[in-house]
Amino acid sequence: MWTTFLTQELPPIVDAELGTNGINSIGGISMAGTSVLSLAQSAPDLYEGVAAYSGCARTSTDPGQACVRMVVESRGGADATNMWGSYDGDGWTKNDPYVNAEKLRGFDIYESSGTGLPGPGDRLDAPWINGDRATLANQIILGGAIEAATNQCTHALAGKLGELGIPATFDFRPTCTHSWSYWEEDLHKSWPMLAESMESMESMDR
Repeated sequence: MWTTFLTQELPPIVDAELGTNGINSIGGISMAGTSVLSLAQSAPDLYEGVAAYSGCARTSTDPGQACVRMVVESRGGADATNMWGSYDGDGWTKNDPYVNAEKLRGFDIYESSGTGLPGPGDRLDAPWINGDRATLANQIILGGAIEAATNQCTHALAGKLGELGIPATFDFRPTCTHSWSYWEEDLHKSWPMLAESMESMESMDR
């Protein structure tokens, strides 16, 4: 239901209210970094570009499902099987961006991830930390572990797209935890590609 809402019901409302040109691209962070790839695959005529920051594109694997469950169940208090059925069912495979990587052909793609090691944004004087030691500890310990996991997923997707001959831009940081300051940088880095994908007249003929 979320897929049809985001790809069928919402776009006409946004276009009408904001007076857009009707050309769309999509981006997402963390768990949404997985969702945007799946949404693009499910609605290839809706989007021209897709950007995923620190996402995991392997929802049919144990590590990938663990990431989904951590967000949906541990943080959201919901049941992840309400999305795609039982964990050993084919719903998780049908919605796995890595397994269905061929469906990403033709999109402008930007992917980013870090190693999980602390970087410039993981300091007490960093803007999103503001001197809070508990926030910094959580960002380094939990954020480092999550980013290390998404880094493996992103490297796997890079290899898969390379095998298929699908062009994509990958930005792998030598440091970077799973946190906002890096995603802000990623948005700025990827914006020229996303903007071009939505402005190009050629994209209207794809």
